[in-house]
Amino acid sequence: MSRDRKSECLEDMRRRILTRNIVPGADLDEAALCAEYSLSRTPMREIFQRLNGEGLIQIEQNRGAKVSSMDLATMRVFFQTAPMIYCNIARLAAENRTTAQLADLRAIQQEFRAATDAGDAEVASFRNHRFHEQIGLMAHNPYLIVALRRMLIDHTRLSQIFYRPSGDDEAARVQASVAQHDQMIEAIESHDAEAAISLTMDHWNLTRDRLERYVMPDPLPTETHAPEFQGA
Repeated sequence: MSRDRKSECLEDMRRRILTRNIVPGADLDEAALCAEYSLSRTPMREIFQRLNGEGLIQIEQNRGAKVSSMDLATMRVFFQTAPMIYCNIARLAAENRTTAQLADLRAIQQEFRAATDAGDAEVASFRNHRFHEQIGLMAHNPYLIVALRRMLIDHTRLSQIFYRPSGDDEAARVQASVAQHDQMIEAIESHDAEAAISLTMDHWNLTRDRLERYVMPDPLPTETHAPEFQGA
C-alpha cells in the first residue's frame, strides 16, 4: 500500500464528513471502508485514529467508530460558544499577526471569493473553514486553536446550506460574507482589535439564523452580544 493511497483516503474521509456525505452520528463500517479505498485494516485504523484526534469521528471501546454527532445538545453548545471563540481569536489575531500570515490570509480570501462567485458551495465552505483557521493561527494561542478547530468542523458542516443560496436574499448574504472577510483582514492588518471583534460579531450574526433554521426548529439560546474583553 502506498502512502499516497492512505493520504488520499484520509483527505477524502475528511471531505465526506465535512460535506455531510457521511452524515453526523453515522457508524463507520471499517470492513466496508477498507474495501472501498482498497486499504487493509491497519492503515484504516490509523486513519480512524487521525480523524478521532481531529474531532471528526469518535472511537468508543467495543463499539467502533462513528462520525461526531450534531445532536441537539451539541448544537446548543456550538451556538453558545462560537461567538466567544471567534471574537477572542479576532482580538488576538489583530494584536499578534505577522506580515507573512496576513499574506496567507489574503490568498485564502481570494480563493474563497472565487468559489462563491462560481457558486461552488463545497469549495466555498472549505475556504471559509481555512480562512477562520488561519485567523486562529494568527492569534498565536495554543489553547484557543484547539477549540477553534473542533468548532470549525460543525460550522463547516452547517455552512453547506449557507453557500447554496435558494433566493436573492440568501445570495446577497453570501456576497456580504465575502465583503466582511475583506473588512476583517483590514482590521487585523491595522492592529485594530476592537474593529476586528465588531466585524467578527457582525459576520457571525449574518449567518447565525440561517444555520439555526437548518439545524432544528427549536429555539436556541437568546441573542448573543459581543463579549466584553479584558486585557491579555
